[in-house]
Amino acid sequence: MEKGKVCVTGGTGFFASWLIKRLLQDGYAVNTTIRPSSDHRNITYLTDLPGASERLQIFNADLDKPDSFGAAIEGCIGVFHVAHPTDFESQESEETKIKKAVNGTFGILQACLNSKTVKRVVYTSSSASVTFNEKGLDIMDENIWSDVDYVRRIFGDQGPASSYPISKIITEKAAFEFAGKRGLDLVSIIPTWIHGPFFCPFFPGSVRRSMVMIFGQQDRYKYLSKTHFVHTDDLASAHIFLFEYPEAQGRYICSGTEITIDKLAECLSARYPEYPIPTADTLKGITGSKSGSLSSKKLLEAGFEFKYGIEEMFDAAIQCCKEKGFL
Repeated sequence: MEKGKVCVTGGTGFFASWLIKRLLQDGYAVNTTIRPSSDHRNITYLTDLPGASERLQIFNADLDKPDSFGAAIEGCIGVFHVAHPTDFESQESEETKIKKAVNGTFGILQACLNSKTVKRVVYTSSSASVTFNEKGLDIMDENIWSDVDYVRRIFGDQGPASSYPISKIITEKAAFEFAGKRGLDLVSIIPTWIHGPFFCPFFPGSVRRSMVMIFGQQDRYKYLSKTHFVHTDDLASAHIFLFEYPEAQGRYICSGTEITIDKLAECLSARYPEYPIPTADTLKGITGSKSGSLSSKKLLEAGFEFKYGIEEMFDAAIQCCKEKGFL
């Protein structure tokens, strides 16, 4: 049974591809967008998905061309806007990246209005839109916004590192302003560190960074001092839940697990003794993050349930890495 047609932007990405898989499993027809520069011969991981031959259509569209999303969104009942500029090696200026993200989002939202059929847009934001501030709160919720000036101060001259969180903050705010003025139903989901299974042919950045202790990359342990994780499939379920939940409105933090690096090392060393997991002594010099906890209370009170913990995330990620030759 077909539930209706939805659109997923940026379909070749790590999370977007998994979301497409889940939407097809749940009975939706899916339109997805890929950049015109993409090699269509290398997207068989999408076209070979169960149900794809009957219910998946692929369209060329690019955030650089805000008007290019109309065909993909026409006739859809919902849009999952996942696409975002993520090329950290790009020499584009911060201003250019932000302009691309914002104008591309405006083009997508306008196409939703033009369609006359889109009932709701689910925008995939980032915990970066919440965590970068000087409020010093023990628990942060959806009422908190990151401070762009603070991001610039802590990253200094590391332009590529700051452009992503800044563009996420500005784009999410701009999307809500655009939708609010025009009466478009928009909700945003704010995922933490996405970890777990993947079937895209490349090694997803967030999974790679989650696995630094498995790979023994000691210089990167500091990034895991205290980490909020969400399982790939839980995040996909949350997207679908918020699309289908009639009372959904505003922002929703989606964080399944919070763990410090010493507890993570303890868990991994017991579960995967074959890998060079650091000992407690090795980790003594790594200080915990000063940021507070991210609360998924709003999402949970709406009726959503997380299914997976840290063990399942690493089990699935390690298995996928082995299958694809990354480990």
